[in-house]
Amino acid sequence: MARRDTPELPDFSLLKRLARDQLVYLLEQLPGKKDLFIESDLMSPLDRIANVSTLKQHDVVKLYKVEYKPTVSLSDQLCFLIRPRIQTVKWICDVVNADKAAGRFRRYKIIFTPQRFFACEAVLEEQGVFGDVTTDEWAFYLLPLDDDILSMELPEFFHDNFLAGDQRWLRTVGGALHLLHSVYGPFSKLYGIGSCSKMTYESWREQVEQGEKQVRPAEIGSVFLIDRDVDFVTPLCSQVVYEGLLDDIFRIKCGCVEFGPDVTSSDKSVKVMLNSQDKVFNEIRNEHFSNVFGFLSQKARNLQTAYDRRQGMDIKQMKTFVSEELKGLKQEHRLLSLHIGASESIMKKKTKQDFQELLQKEHCLLEGFEIRESISFIEEHISRQISMIESLRMLCLLSITENGLLPKDYRSLKTQYLQSYGFDHLLTFSNLRQLGLLMEQQGAETLTAMESKVGKLVNDKTAGKITDAFSSLAKRSHFRALSRKLNLVPKSDEEYDLRVPKDMAYIFSGAYVPLSCKLIEQVLERDGWVGLEEVTRLLNGHEFAVTGGSRAEASSDAQRLVLVMFLGGCTFSEISALRFLGRAKGYKFIVVTTAVTNSSRLLEALLGNRV
Repeated sequence: MARRDTPELPDFSLLKRLARDQLVYLLEQLPGKKDLFIESDLMSPLDRIANVSTLKQHDVVKLYKVEYKPTVSLSDQLCFLIRPRIQTVKWICDVVNADKAAGRFRRYKIIFTPQRFFACEAVLEEQGVFGDVTTDEWAFYLLPLDDDILSMELPEFFHDNFLAGDQRWLRTVGGALHLLHSVYGPFSKLYGIGSCSKMTYESWREQVEQGEKQVRPAEIGSVFLIDRDVDFVTPLCSQVVYEGLLDDIFRIKCGCVEFGPDVTSSDKSVKVMLNSQDKVFNEIRNEHFSNVFGFLSQKARNLQTAYDRRQGMDIKQMKTFVSEELKGLKQEHRLLSLHIGASESIMKKKTKQDFQELLQKEHCLLEGFEIRESISFIEEHISRQISMIESLRMLCLLSITENGLLPKDYRSLKTQYLQSYGFDHLLTFSNLRQLGLLMEQQGAETLTAMESKVGKLVNDKTAGKITDAFSSLAKRSHFRALSRKLNLVPKSDEEYDLRVPKDMAYIFSGAYVPLSCKLIEQVLERDGWVGLEEVTRLLNGHEFAVTGGSRAEASSDAQRLVLVMFLGGCTFSEISALRFLGRAKGYKFIVVTTAVTNSSRLLEALLGNRV
């Protein structure tokens, strides 16, 4: 039964105000009129924090997008708002050196966000412009996308950390956690799983110890950190909740979606902010798509009834209706027609793709049935060149759920894929193998034999470490064993009622409970990892559960507020599952993520031919 007394969420608009005030302060450090160059992927987040009029109030005359070509600005002061990327810093060096060669004197300021890295300053020094520019950092860690979603808008975190092994962003994530601790803390409990989470926790603890000690009432009780590579199955499954489908088809960017003419029924595109302020969207965002049309048609009838009330009103009542209700009804009508248009567009696209058959094959993979038929389906998908990313997604799902492919299947499917989509994807296969997403089954005896041979040469303590190293080298998914231990694939003879869901599996049509969310549920129930030792062993460990450093007692409401931080991205389906879990258990979940992801974004980050 769902609990009704869920606690109130903290006011995260404060984070926006803090970020805006700091940006204004940094812009004023360069007094006078200036032109501002903004990196393209910072434009949408910046618009949510400080719009053009705010920037113009602080002497920004013109805004330019960083385009890696000679600048056309005529201003004597240039300000660059960028991510700490070497390519962008080199371009700024070219701009400064070109001005020097032309004998032009200007003032330059680089604002790195969320922080500056030593490598960037080293480039400025190498290029001989270190003394010509001033650098600063804008600690813009978190963007509130909604009342319960905070994003760091760092999609590169996944590729840099998990594939390239570049850990420079970990201190940034630790800084984001420290900001939340400073403003809404102290936290009473911290749980986590994954090497990344452990390092982030250590970075956060270090920053807390270095910072000033403050005692304030806690607004957030527990924190749960989870690495994306703990659960790759969930982001690879097709999303079927409304918000997830919108993201898969229209690509939600920074909490905003652009609906094209096919949705708006006009020749114009419309940008819509998707959050709880949109009353229509708020009621259907977490719903399984099969329920959405019924809800929208009921909403349309209710709206028509509200409009029909005008009939038979006298002048005074009509005046009240126009001044108090009409504007709200018109806004709701506009949003309703957009969401109906979006739902129709989703239906057309999914019908064209044989979506039902695709879901059926996915469910077979999750349950471990009809594997040969699923392989034939994937082969047909590849040979018909339906979608490069979709084929890759099904291959990865097959590999993870089966703990790797049989060598002959792996070679055959890889050859077919490369012949269909190009041999530049050889590096893609290498990347996927490195992350354990797509690989051949390794003979367990081979690894065990190697471990025992090496083990004889060293002492017991070192042998234990070597065994850990081998297990991480093997990158085995152990999905079947985890599924049995945690009951991830519900066994039920009766049909799953998607209108009245009974567990988190509804987000995948009752076929699968997301592993990430199941872990969170289990750890909160047990107040730690006790009893989950076998599960953590299968997930390569790195789990922790610690009591927060503060002695301040959190209120009972704060204790039921749980902040979940996904390192490497989370999907809208996982957010919907956590909202369901919160309603069922009386918690409120706040989701913090390095970026919102889905199967396409996750795999695009691993493509061998990405620029």
